[in-house]
Amino acid sequence: MVDSNTLVAGAIQTLMGLLVSTGFLLTLFVGFLVVAGFSKIRKIGKGSLVHRNLVDQMGSQEFRYLAPDAPRGQADQLRTPELLEQTGSKE
Repeated sequence: MVDSNTLVAGAIQTLMGLLVSTGFLLTLFVGFLVVAGFSKIRKIGKGSLVHRNLVDQMGSQEFRYLAPDAPRGQADQLRTPELLEQTGSKE
């Protein structure tokens, strides 16, 4: 027969093991995210092979946005027959 003290001690040791392993994994993940975040601090030039975003790659060029009524490729998704039918307009 298993003693109740043994069951309590086993439950406490199991919970301690889970807490320690969870703390270790959490520390490992947070540490990795912090170290990976440091790479974003350094300045990256236009000739670099690593780009954080599109602005790094393009440099200081001016952005030119499309007009709202500009066609967007082969099939203009804003002027499909289904959408024109819903709004009731004909173009």
